[in-house]
Amino acid sequence: MMLVGIFVILSLVNPDKFLSVSNFQSMAFQFPEFGLLSIAIMLTMITGGIDLSVVGIANLTGIIIGKILQSAELNGLPQAQMIWLIVLTIFIGIAVGAVCGLLNGNLVSRIGITPILATLGSMQLFTGIAIIITSGKTVVGLPALYSKILSGTVFGIIPTSLVIFILAIIIVGYLLRKTQYGLSIYMMGTNPIAAKFSGLNNTKLLNLTYMYSGILSSISGIVMLGYYNSARADFGSTYILQCILIVILAGVNPAGGSGSITGLVLAILTLQLLSSSLNMFPAVSNFYKPLIWGATLVMVMIFNYYTHFGMRKSPLKISSK
Repeated sequence: MMLVGIFVILSLVNPDKFLSVSNFQSMAFQFPEFGLLSIAIMLTMITGGIDLSVVGIANLTGIIIGKILQSAELNGLPQAQMIWLIVLTIFIGIAVGAVCGLLNGNLVSRIGITPILATLGSMQLFTGIAIIITSGKTVVGLPALYSKILSGTVFGIIPTSLVIFILAIIIVGYLLRKTQYGLSIYMMGTNPIAAKFSGLNNTKLLNLTYMYSGILSSISGIVMLGYYNSARADFGSTYILQCILIVILAGVNPAGGSGSITGLVLAILTLQLLSSSLNMFPAVSNFYKPLIWGATLVMVMIFNYYTHFGMRKSPLKISSK
């Protein structure tokens, strides 16, 4: 309902600018990068945890790929070889995300560190590694072919990044709805002790979930590198708050056990429309965005508490009398 309401309001307020093809195409280029990060956070939140290192993983992936491609460009490789090198670096980037995710998973599952603290620490670790690799500088001078592929369009209309996002939605949706893995992480998020005694391997599930989160984060980094044609250790610093807001807005329980990919997609589209509406009014500075996202997140959490968590308390009180 919120999505429809915002769409109608923007259509009435500024129809010429909002309903244009160029505006929708611009939005389609923008949201996949933080949309992929939101999916990553949602997976970990379903288990009752959270992954705050997603942006750090994305930036580290982009920087590693960028450094490899910089060297390749200096060597003057032919285009055919450059395409194969780009494919190879993409797989290297995904492998980087998987390793980072497994590190997070083991910190949480084997060592027993609280997810918010484990991923906060790893976020600083990944960012620190990225700063050391780049000496704090921006990685530029990438092959034009990489940006042409990753920030290009399919059939001249659909952004490549949007196609990647849709594929991620389909795969994650299938994992959550149609596989034993999906059922297991919902069970673990609802009651990890009961899940363990029912025969589930919580350690393996957590490692797998955080690995998936790392892979999705690295894919976001690959997309960002293609979109901006550069990489930096502090890119997307505001995305963490934005992605958490999306996940909460989608109805994912921060305590674990609930959440759907459909709700997440609707939340992503809603926030993208809100962001676009702010851009349509030049009087509203971009500096207000963190304030707006933060205030919205607090209001949504308060609303969820009184509509869901608050309602769960009443039966307990009645039964105790």
